[in-house]
Amino acid sequence: MKQAYNDLMPRNLSKPRPPQGERLLKLRQEAGISQRELAKLIGEPQQNVAFWEQSDKPPKSDAVPKLAKILGVRIEDLFALTDDIPRKNGPTGRLKTLFESVAKLPRRQQDKVMEFITAFVSHYQQTKETPQVV
Repeated sequence: MKQAYNDLMPRNLSKPRPPQGERLLKLRQEAGISQRELAKLIGEPQQNVAFWEQSDKPPKSDAVPKLAKILGVRIEDLFALTDDIPRKNGPTGRLKTLFESVAKLPRRQQDKVMEFITAFVSHYQQTKETPQVV
């Protein structure tokens, strides 16, 4: 019985992915965002992102600066042929968008978000370091 396709399952391509498409795919995955999320962030249909990842055709010129910003790379790095990509510091994808939204909140709300995140990260680090007994 064939399993139904969903957004989280990669498709099997009939031919090898071109280097440019492979690079865009890798950058998107490293940013931790889906095609749908990237498309929404740059204002393009998800099908365009899928096409760019599967073809040797470059993204539309007005989408290139948006892609570079969201993926945390320079425009030149979107089209480079090497794997060594200098990354901008800071969060990418959904996390970056969330932090940009938090930055627009009043200072008191920002402090509450910061308090929660600090407690969450601290708790995670403690549970990761302490072996749990089952």
